Amino acid sequence: MSTKATHQPSHHHEKSYLVTAALCYVNNVPHLGNAVCIIAADAYARFLRMSGHRVTFIGGTDEHGTTTEVKALEEGVTPRQLVDKYFAIHKELYAWFSCSFDAFGRTSSPQNADVTIDIFHKLEKHGFITENQVEQFFCEHCKRFLADRFVEGTCAKCSYAGARGDQCEHCGSLLTTAELLNPKCKICSSTPKVKESKHLFIDLPKMQEELTAWINSKEQHWSSNAVQMTKAWLREGLKERCITRDLEWGIRVPKKGFEGKVFYSWFDAPIGYIGITKEHKKDWHELWHSKDVELVQFMGKDNIPFHTILFPAFLIGTRDHYTLLSKLSVNEYLNYESGKFSKSRGEGVFCDDAKQCSIPADAFRYYILINRPENSDTVFSWQDFQSKINNELVANLGNLVNRTTVFLERFFSSEVPAGKPGKKEEELDAALQVLYENITQHLERIELKEALKEVMNVARKGNQYFQETEPWKTKDPTALWMLTNIVKDLALLIAPFLPETSNSITKQLHIALPTWHDLGKKSIHGSHKIGKPEHLFQKLEDGTVKELRERFKGKGNEASTAQEPAVLQLRVAKIIDVKEHANAEKLYVLQLDVGTEKRQIVSGLRGYYSADKLLGKHIVLLANLKPAKMRGVESQGMLLAADDGKDIVVLEAPKSNPGTPVLFDGVEAQPKQQITYDEFAKIEILVKEKHALWQGHALIADGKKIAVKMSDGAKVR
Repeated sequence: MSTKATHQPSHHHEKSYLVTAALCYVNNVPHLGNAVCIIAADAYARFLRMSGHRVTFIGGTDEHGTTTEVKALEEGVTPRQLVDKYFAIHKELYAWFSCSFDAFGRTSSPQNADVTIDIFHKLEKHGFITENQVEQFFCEHCKRFLADRFVEGTCAKCSYAGARGDQCEHCGSLLTTAELLNPKCKICSSTPKVKESKHLFIDLPKMQEELTAWINSKEQHWSSNAVQMTKAWLREGLKERCITRDLEWGIRVPKKGFEGKVFYSWFDAPIGYIGITKEHKKDWHELWHSKDVELVQFMGKDNIPFHTILFPAFLIGTRDHYTLLSKLSVNEYLNYESGKFSKSRGEGVFCDDAKQCSIPADAFRYYILINRPENSDTVFSWQDFQSKINNELVANLGNLVNRTTVFLERFFSSEVPAGKPGKKEEELDAALQVLYENITQHLERIELKEALKEVMNVARKGNQYFQETEPWKTKDPTALWMLTNIVKDLALLIAPFLPETSNSITKQLHIALPTWHDLGKKSIHGSHKIGKPEHLFQKLEDGTVKELRERFKGKGNEASTAQEPAVLQLRVAKIIDVKEHANAEKLYVLQLDVGTEKRQIVSGLRGYYSADKLLGKHIVLLANLKPAKMRGVESQGMLLAADDGKDIVVLEAPKSNPGTPVLFDGVEAQPKQQITYDEFAKIEILVKEKHALWQGHALIADGKKIAVKMSDGAKVR
């Protein structure tokens, strides 16, 4: 981080950017998890514009493919009617979230068909298109080949009876239709037969060397998860990839012998960024064929190879000098507290739900961005949502803005007094300039979560200064002048993240939004007249949270969670060594004796326990947690501790030997081989009467309840 005492904006001249947000499928209403990359891309695009750059922010809907045809069949409409319906829904909801698209369109547009066909012809011209026979299911009754999602059957890997021809939702395995047992046609339920069908492929092996060189030149600007997955594809060796499908709905293949086929949606979907630009911008060709334009793309982790390998391959293979990916920001998943988002089960908050529940869009934007899953999956929790709204937006940012404007109205008739900064103000300015530089650098590196945390630190600095100067007693004009300019800076700093909140602040200050280059300048002078003070946010009350959690908890979740703790493998472990993590000031690296083996875990207990207090403890280890690297050190499990929001207490079984099973009384253990942290986080273990309980079942070792010195309601994590 920078420690400069003066703010020096990194951007000194205008540049041109293409910023894209992953195109959502239009077979349903988007949920908050879908919105993560879109809102993140919007925040970055807004920052670039405020920094003086030319930005074309592109978004839209992915409208082709089997998912669309299947959903249209289910709803009894044509694919065109279906995508028209959901396109309008998506567009309306993103507008409610204040997404500032410069071009918002759809892959089913004539413009996208033109660009897709042109790219195909150029790939073919340069020898990157091949033909091959593919074995596919053919339905004799429907007289058609069945693309992946038109076939359902039993998964050969986990025996789930409702697997699709591309993926088993039960075990998560990627499948081909040929791997399904007892296959059935999705349309008529008859048993299909295997036949050969001729398809077109892109010859990725022919491009591997060229792609690898290009990837190596760009990867320093990509998220680590994107680099990791892309390198894994390259190590395995690229394979020819089919780009056509036997479907009715899609862009028709313009080649003799392939008249009944369309392009695979993952061929025309990323090309859709170009097609959408062509829909809306006259200079689309210049933007997409320039070395001076920087392409920055945002997406979820499931889209990585399509943007780092396939889309670049399509463009490079044309030999047409397309603008290629420069920066890539990939988020992990945002999950819901009771499980996966499911519209049919009423589980999780979908964007239309958010719009209807009387909470401002900026509150959801804040929660999504401050919890953005940049390095690992995160969970939307109503309790955490309430805490962040009340403690951060209301009590910190909102409090500073409201107190400043109200005091100006009360003591100075809404007129900003002239200030004479002294030593205290100079010291505060120096501290703020460091924060401003850090925020700018975080935004430039697309570290949005860290940038937003620093913005909130600016508000904390302002509140601290407010308390120290006590303007309610002193009516100090310099303090109010200083605070007004801090609030002005906050209007600017918060604008990429919470645009409506920024608008409200500038309205109250009666100013236009400054540019990023004005950050830190005392541009509000004495005698300036402010507007009417207003509250930025309202507290989220317990009753409202309870009602919302109940509304979105889904159908039948109580029954489905009854055996959740059974999946845990808990063991007593003795801590035999404690070292401070070399790269993280809050982490310890612990060596454990688990009876039959030794384990290493990383734990965030520094600040709560000294090393000597941990050494020798018999703790409770979650032994089947999926191993993960934490700041470069592998952690092979997790110790359990109770957390009341203020303190953390490690769970102990001091009289049990290492390796002793730890169980929930009355719950038969059926541990999975491995679980994720998100799966564990869904199991609500609470402290009650000094014991750890799950739905009344106490945690026990050697038949004795595990005691926890913590108040009722503390969570075991």
